[in-house]
Amino acid sequence: MRIETKCLHSGYSPKNTEPRVVPIVQSTTYVFDSTEAIGEVFDDPTKALIYSRFANPTVMAVEAKIADLEGGAAAMCTSSGQAASLLSLLNILKNGDSFISTTHIYGGTVNLFAFTLKKMGIECIFVSPDASEDEIIAAFKPRTKAVFGETLANPQLTVLDIEKFAKAAHKKGVPLIIDNTFATPVLCRPIEHGADIVIHSTSKYMDGHALQVGGVIVDSGTFDWTNGNFPDFTEPDESYHGTVYTKTYGKLAYILKARMQLMRDFGTYPSAHSAFLLNLGLETLSLRMKQYCENGKAVAEFFAASDKIESVTYPGLKTDRNHAMAQKYLSGAGGIITINIKGGKANAVKFMDSLKLASNEVHVCDIRTCVLHPASATHRQLTSEQLKAAGISDSQIRFSVGLENVEDILDDIKQALDKIQ
Repeated sequence: MRIETKCLHSGYSPKNTEPRVVPIVQSTTYVFDSTEAIGEVFDDPTKALIYSRFANPTVMAVEAKIADLEGGAAAMCTSSGQAASLLSLLNILKNGDSFISTTHIYGGTVNLFAFTLKKMGIECIFVSPDASEDEIIAAFKPRTKAVFGETLANPQLTVLDIEKFAKAAHKKGVPLIIDNTFATPVLCRPIEHGADIVIHSTSKYMDGHALQVGGVIVDSGTFDWTNGNFPDFTEPDESYHGTVYTKTYGKLAYILKARMQLMRDFGTYPSAHSAFLLNLGLETLSLRMKQYCENGKAVAEFFAASDKIESVTYPGLKTDRNHAMAQKYLSGAGGIITINIKGGKANAVKFMDSLKLASNEVHVCDIRTCVLHPASATHRQLTSEQLKAAGISDSQIRFSVGLENVEDILDDIKQALDKIQ
């Protein structure tokens, strides 16, 4: 099936007389015929459902759909995008290990990597997204176990050279984890370019309607966990009856270890109702992404022609430094635009506060147009040095184009720009 059809049909195939729409299974609990049967499932949770902290039929349907959209072997939903980022790494790393990340990532992820994981004894080694393959390899330490990046960086809109980072990671025998939130599988499927694990904040384009907070981890099923670098996958897990994940689950070792170990202990699983809402968004994802791209390009071109705008970053513009990379990896540039307004923070704030149609809010990738000032919001925790490395300035605005009539969006921008000197 092509992706438009997958958005509607993947993950759930009703049998005779069953509901056409994915049903909400609003239950924490599943009944067994015997005590022995329950014990067998605790030995191997793939045999049946145990408890909705691990898995739920509604959520499982969405997991299967997203895995199919990304071209992965399996997926596990989480309660937020941050939980997906955290668990994707904790499934590989432990105290004393390190991993490499590009500097151009979401501010909350920077804080997670640079501060919270550091307290857990896990080091993040930051490199520029423009680093050469040799420079990436040179950043490795003896216990570096993963490489992380974003397809389309939030909010810098840097398009990552996925193949370059994948080659560096694989030369060192570690997986590449890609956050594909801004691109979605409609615009880019990182696994096709060498990524091993793909994560999303499903709260963004996948949901599209600002209805649920969620995340997902997709396992390509292709990484070789038996290469000697990951003994936790190849040696008995004392916390789960001596299970050897690679031996028992083969290509699903990564995602089942995440579910059996980490979801069991952290319990960051989404509710059935949240998954139901997410599925409604996924059903129209391919249609919405086409319109986001069309509206985004029109708005970016308008900003680029304004004498009140210092710079515009949008990979869909031929003049953008990321345009060539976008042509290589993306089938559209989406609806997020980063602008720098002349006159610094004062004019940036004046412009944002003058918008009437667009909402000033802590969100992005919505059906409704919204704006954010990264330096004072999503990246507020960063030091001045980190802000500089991340390419964030006081005059920078993240403009998330919605699905309103584009002329109405442009009219709103015009009247707001007229308010600034």
